[in-house]
Amino acid sequence: MKKLNVYLLIGTIFVIITGTISHFVYELSGSNLIIGLFFPVNESTWEHMKLIFFPMLICALFLNWQLKKEYPCITCALHFGILLGTFLIPVIFYTYSGILGTNLTVLDISTFIISVILAFYVVYRLTLTCKMKPYKLYIMLLVYIVAICFLIFTYHTPNIGIFISPTI
Repeated sequence: MKKLNVYLLIGTIFVIITGTISHFVYELSGSNLIIGLFFPVNESTWEHMKLIFFPMLICALFLNWQLKKEYPCITCALHFGILLGTFLIPVIFYTYSGILGTNLTVLDISTFIISVILAFYVVYRLTLTCKMKPYKLYIMLLVYIVAICFLIFTYHTPNIGIFISPTI
C-alpha cells in the first residue's frame, strides 16, 4: 500500500501544479486554437473544469501503467476520480459563490485544490475496495464523453450559465 500512497501523492501534486500552470497556457500560446481545446480559453466554470480533467487524465494513464498489476481496480478508480474532481469544481464554486453572493480568487484556488485532493482520496479508497469495478465500462465511457464535450464546447459554447464567465 505504501507504493500506492506515494504514487497517488505524486499524482495529486502533479495535477495541482499542472492544473495551476494550465490556467495560463492558452493566453501564453497566443490564443492557439488547438491549445484551447485542452486548456481554459476563458474564465467560465466549464473551462476551469479542464484544470483537473486533462492533467488528471494524463496522470491516470501513467498511474494505471505503473500500478495496474498490483492494483487491478485502479483503472476504474482513476476514471471515477477524474469525473469526481472535474465536477466538484462547479459544485463547490456555485455553492460558495451562491452563499457569499460573490466569488473570491482565494476560494476559487481553494476549490481547485480541494477538488484535486478529494478526487485522489476517492481514487485511493476505490482502488482498495474495488466497489466501482462492476461499473468500469460506464465510468470510462463517461470520461470519454466528457472529453468530447470539452473539445466541442470550447468553441461551440451553449448559452448556459456554466459556460459563461462569472460576473458575481
